[in-house]
Amino acid sequence: MDFTVVDLGKENEAENSSLEESTSIFGGVEVEEPYVGMEFDSEEAAKKFYVEYARRVGFVVRIMQRRRSGIDGRTLARRLGCNKQGFSPNNKGTLGSEKKPRPSAREGCNATILVKLEKSGKWVVTRFIKDHNHLLNANANGFSTTGDKDKKIAELAMELELQNQLCAAYREKLLSFIKTVEEQTEELSTKIKLIVENIRRAESEMQKCSQNR
Repeated sequence: MDFTVVDLGKENEAENSSLEESTSIFGGVEVEEPYVGMEFDSEEAAKKFYVEYARRVGFVVRIMQRRRSGIDGRTLARRLGCNKQGFSPNNKGTLGSEKKPRPSAREGCNATILVKLEKSGKWVVTRFIKDHNHLLNANANGFSTTGDKDKKIAELAMELELQNQLCAAYREKLLSFIKTVEEQTEELSTKIKLIVENIRRAESEMQKCSQNR
């Protein structure tokens, strides 16, 4: 998803960032953070890392601006950020009257990361703003509290038990159906056998009658 092309070349300052590898503790689990100078083999690799970092920390990534080459149109820089960045504009009706305001997910959050394509072919983090101006939703395991984690485990265990019961019921029905088919097949086979024997007996009687004549 592309937005208006902007010049990212002037943004070389690294706010709230580190010049060396760093980690933070979220929910009791150590999470590797981006840092200025961090390298990736591709834009997609950088994006994947930041999305996974966001998931573990507890926010959702918004794909933001990019800068393209004026020669071949390839991407030279990409900005990713928190989905609560910016503010939603006021909506107005066709006659100029204001609509009833809708709840907005944007809170003006400045958390962002900027990666640029260097001459070496590597994508390098040149800007990283870590802090959010809102509460994060989850810890490294995807749960806000230990209680939520235990509750989720209990729900999954109950769902698994239900599925096991359904499987057992389906298996019983299937076995019953197979048994019914086998019984009907055996009964049909017996009837066919009797019919064949009756036909043969009738043919034999007809032959005897012909001979007696």
